[in-house]
Amino acid sequence: MIIVTDPERKIRLPFSRGILTRSITLAGVEVGIAYIIATEVQKELNEKRRKLVTTEEIRELTYRKLLEHGLSEAAKRYLFWRQLRRLKIPITILLGGATGVGKSTIATELAFRLGIRSVIGTDTIREVMRKIIAPELLPDLHTSSFLAWRTFHSPRTGRSPLIDGFENQVRHVSVGIAAVLERAYKEGFNAIIEGIHLVPGYVELKENSFMYVITVSGRKDLEARFYERARYSKRPADYYLKHLDAIIEIQGFIVDRAKEHGIPVINNVELEKTVNEIMEDIMGRLMERTEAKMKF
Repeated sequence: MIIVTDPERKIRLPFSRGILTRSITLAGVEVGIAYIIATEVQKELNEKRRKLVTTEEIRELTYRKLLEHGLSEAAKRYLFWRQLRRLKIPITILLGGATGVGKSTIATELAFRLGIRSVIGTDTIREVMRKIIAPELLPDLHTSSFLAWRTFHSPRTGRSPLIDGFENQVRHVSVGIAAVLERAYKEGFNAIIEGIHLVPGYVELKENSFMYVITVSGRKDLEARFYERARYSKRPADYYLKHLDAIIEIQGFIVDRAKEHGIPVINNVELEKTVNEIMEDIMGRLMERTEAKMKF
């Protein structure tokens, strides 16, 4: 058995190909290739009869294997994410977008790659708020985002009642979102929050917080996603398809807000591409902020 030691954290753990594979995929390497490289690292250590290695030695060996496979950009990204973890810089990722665009799936994949344990949906935050706030006080909390307009009597401003109702619900749920973010910032832990209520302009972003709005390109794509989602959950496709026009209108509103506030909008065509685009953006911005501290 190979034991990996971390002198800084004073820990000793058995070498794990699975953990190393995840670290390599963090650099944007396909899982199959990452596993091959992790296996090569383990094989070389066994051939050298190494029973005790440091995390630094694992890092250097993995970096060399990435270069041998012609993955120089991935090798650079691998070093970056490893250094970021050592600096213990907490990050918060916020994924907004209309119902059905794939936010929760993207959040789960990002959490896996980044080793983030806290993934919170704004629907969960809203559900908690429902338990402590009666419908008589805030009726919009107790209905779907695309039906909130029925509970909100707005002045005639020429705007869509649908958007007025949705925006009113967003204001209320944003109070709960702000509380979750405040705790994450205060305690310094990594977190991913996803949900329709993450609308640009209603969330205060601090350093090392990254917000993205996820979209799909058209009506047919959104329909297909609802049918696919219904196969693996209790959420019936027909219910959402019935309100598809409202969902599309809300998506347009969120996208407009994103453009107004300079938040990246990502068209979610393929999961792998979307996740890589987000991670590349996060890495690029973090590198700019931390280049004085990081050495490659």
